[in-house]
Amino acid sequence: MSTLLAPVALAALLASPQFVSSHAPTTASAPAPSASQPARTGAPTAGGLTWQLPKTWKEQPSTSAMRVSTYFAPAAAGDTEGAEVAVFYFGQGQGGSVDSNVQRWLGQVAPEKGKTHPASKTTKVGAIKVTLVTAEGTYAAGSAMGGPSTSKPGYVLYGAIAEGPQGPVFFKMTGPKKTMAAAKAGLDELVASLK
Repeated sequence: MSTLLAPVALAALLASPQFVSSHAPTTASAPAPSASQPARTGAPTAGGLTWQLPKTWKEQPSTSAMRVSTYFAPAAAGDTEGAEVAVFYFGQGQGGSVDSNVQRWLGQVAPEKGKTHPASKTTKVGAIKVTLVTAEGTYAAGSAMGGPSTSKPGYVLYGAIAEGPQGPVFFKMTGPKKTMAAAKAGLDELVASLK
């Protein structure tokens, strides 16, 4: 049985207001959390995993069933946008293989002239296998699952795919170079906190 969405289901998902709004380009500051959604209590969780949110990051309640959460890291001096961290969990056996997601993420960033994408690497946090991805260049923002995209030169994508007991959890952080250089420590901290 295929782990991909059927064409009809995918078309419905791409046309839904929730999908479109959750994949819109981000701005410099994090949107205010919705007053109708309660604040999270305890550590975030998905796929049988928990993690800790870095202190300088802000969380926005998700409007998409596919997104567990969206976090924002502040913009570095001189950058007009902060970093966005989108956390996805599709369910056990869903969302495609780790390798197919790595390749999809790398395909969303066109390397600068003369540079190539570095290979992804795998590490472990305790018993949890985590695949790390880095890509730098022109990012096709909003291009997830074939949606409309906006080209953003001078961007970096850091990704972490944690293989939880109930399926993989995807952490995708994107933003301008200076902001990402400062925010990378936060992503490393989040990954190190996985349990």
